[in-house]
Amino acid sequence: MESRIALIGIIVEEKDSVERLNTVLHEYGEYVVGRMGIPYHKRQVSVISIVIDAPSDVISALSGKLGMIPHVSVKTVYSKLSH
Repeated sequence: MESRIALIGIIVEEKDSVERLNTVLHEYGEYVVGRMGIPYHKRQVSVISIVIDAPSDVISALSGKLGMIPHVSVKTVYSKLSH
């Protein structure tokens, strides 16, 4: 199956959601290329970006699971490259 690179942008609005978010990300750890998290104290949110290299269905599944977590917003951008 073809693999694609994607960037998943995540905004976490409640700290209570972080443990579940990390559990989901851990499940997909083999596909994660890198992760950057920025706490934005002024607005009391965390902004996280995940770079992933995986088949499209895996990326979609991960994005869907993250999006179902309460107080978590997710958007995914796919590269045009595939291998």
